[in-house]
Amino acid sequence: MKNLKVTIQYNGANYCGWQKQPDSLGIQGTIEKAIYEITKEEVKLVGSGRTDAGVHALGQVANFKLESSIPAEKIPNALNAKLPKDISIIACTEVDDEFHSRYSAKGKRYRYLIYNSMYRSPIYKDTSYHVRYDLDFEKMCQEAKFLIGQYDFKGFMSSGSSVTDTVRTIYDITLEKQEDLIILEVEGNGFLYNMVRIIVGTLVDIGRGRINESLKEIINSKNRGKCGHTAPAHGLFLKKVDY
Repeated sequence: MKNLKVTIQYNGANYCGWQKQPDSLGIQGTIEKAIYEITKEEVKLVGSGRTDAGVHALGQVANFKLESSIPAEKIPNALNAKLPKDISIIACTEVDDEFHSRYSAKGKRYRYLIYNSMYRSPIYKDTSYHVRYDLDFEKMCQEAKFLIGQYDFKGFMSSGSSVTDTVRTIYDITLEKQEDLIILEVEGNGFLYNMVRIIVGTLVDIGRGRINESLKEIINSKNRGKCGHTAPAHGLFLKKVDY
């Protein structure tokens, strides 16, 4: 039996998220079904982490054990022939038996798209957060720098998480403006529940002038009430997982 590592892209608009659900369509279950159709083997696809309903991926990573003799390099085309067009396997390699897509991960990089215009965009409607208000982009960039480093990000976690250790390290955060599109990318050793979306919501509220407190003070407060709103899921992309 071999251990296969796959890299996956998907548009999450039509899915309940990564995790397989009994009564809903998830990314995990959809790919497991495609694997079964090709190999007649029931496998457990282990993802690097769960993405919520509506969240997308440019480089989600998962692994599974397979007895089939199909070469790893032929897996992407074989699976893509069975998968819907909003999911694609873009790479497959055989890895050591000890490799675990979640526990072996060293960090992740996320991308978030903000469409900042008075008018909605039919092109970006499923993949960006439409913000109609004027944003102070330079102020957002200045404040974002305070996120880099190791901090207790307790205030940037939504309720409902069972996580007790809320210390995380952010290695890098960038904001880029391309006409009406603001592209935020953030990389860290791990992220709390809805942490990236709360970071985006806080920066948007800072850009609108709804939050005047420094982001450094907000982090140190560890208070969810001082942070901004939670930005919608459909603007978020899991860009890559580092190992």
